[in-house]
Amino acid sequence: MSGFPLPPASRLKVYARNLAVPLAAAALLLTAAPTAQAEPPTPPGADTALGYLAGITTAPEGSSDGYDRDLFPHWSTQSGACNTREVVLERDGDNVEQDSSCAAVSGSWYSPYDGETWTAASDVDIDHMVPLAEAWRSGADEWSTDEREQFANDLDVAQLLAVTDNVNQSKSDRDPAEWMPPATDYHCTYASMWVWVKHTYDLTADEAEKSALETTLSGC
Repeated sequence: MSGFPLPPASRLKVYARNLAVPLAAAALLLTAAPTAQAEPPTPPGADTALGYLAGITTAPEGSSDGYDRDLFPHWSTQSGACNTREVVLERDGDNVEQDSSCAAVSGSWYSPYDGETWTAASDVDIDHMVPLAEAWRSGADEWSTDEREQFANDLDVAQLLAVTDNVNQSKSDRDPAEWMPPATDYHCTYASMWVWVKHTYDLTADEAEKSALETTLSGC
């Protein structure tokens, strides 16, 4: 893939520096009061997302040749016994209790994709907003393994959400021209999240995908 303003690793280093102070402050707050925020990071507003969308390179979707989920290592250890899945379950849930291995043993999870609430973690998937296969076809095929691992476990942008498992499975690796959440009142947020992730990682978007996103965001 060509046309990156910066290589993914460089963009992520800049991104990390810009977030270092607010994230450090957030970490202190979480230490003092470890409660679930019950939502992923807040995406940009519709106007900002439209600006990001305009800057995303338009290109036909690439091939899936060579793709394998194992090329995007997940779920990575975040701290102690906690991997990314368990961190997102705690973050996105309410009254979540974890055992000594960091597994969620109780709590409730509201899925914004369909408006359903679940009380068993086994009913919840952690969705990659931009699916791994979609990322591969949009430029991640040229990334290093470390860059793909960062993408697959990113807690700083709205790339990971706890949602109803069968709804996540119905999404599969489809983009917004092919699939949007059943809950129509979540479409604006979903489109903003999708654009935010693609913008952050310098991924491309095809014409149908960009058209669907522009139509959605223009009506927000």
